[in-house]
Amino acid sequence: MSSVAFPTRPPRDYGGAVVTGVREFEGEQDEYVLSVAARLVAGEESALEEIYDRWSALVHTCALRALHDPHDAEDVTQQVFVAAWRSRHTLTPSPSALPSWLIGIARHKISDVRAARSRDVDRARAVAAVPDSDLTVEAADREIADRLVVRQAVQDLPDPRRTIVFLAFWEERSHAEIAETTGLPLGTVKSHVRRGLIHIHQQLEGVRR
Repeated sequence: MSSVAFPTRPPRDYGGAVVTGVREFEGEQDEYVLSVAARLVAGEESALEEIYDRWSALVHTCALRALHDPHDAEDVTQQVFVAAWRSRHTLTPSPSALPSWLIGIARHKISDVRAARSRDVDRARAVAAVPDSDLTVEAADREIADRLVVRQAVQDLPDPRRTIVFLAFWEERSHAEIAETTGLPLGTVKSHVRRGLIHIHQQLEGVRR
């Protein structure tokens, strides 16, 4: 399965003005919005990147206000744009439909997180009587499995993406340092880091589910 190519963002690094609601978009007669929506439906990855740059702050703000957790809000934001790409054929391009469609997807993802939280509470109650030794073994098994999945996911990446991801997360190099080391443009390095993270995240989620 090929990874979905859209840019990721580190926590609290969404940039641009945060829009607090969909209403400001609903009356917008913007030919650019119509064009980028049509390009998304047609399967242009560059359109997804533009849409992410323009509306990720809105989606993240909605998720943060609903969930009150930066990590969950970040995950929801990523999931919304992955889902947007996969379900792009359901979008009818128009200036107002695109942001409303994204918010609709966000609401579903937020509901999923709330449901998962409820299940976590139920599981916590259920395992209260489980001996500590059993819980320790289970947690260790999960940690080992995650490490193996991450290692394999990184090994599966093509170069130079594999090298860039290694430098960024194992050697903790900055994007600028990686660009200087590899001789690649800074924007190219950032793109490889984003897409490498998406690939690793998808592999982990697939195993955990």
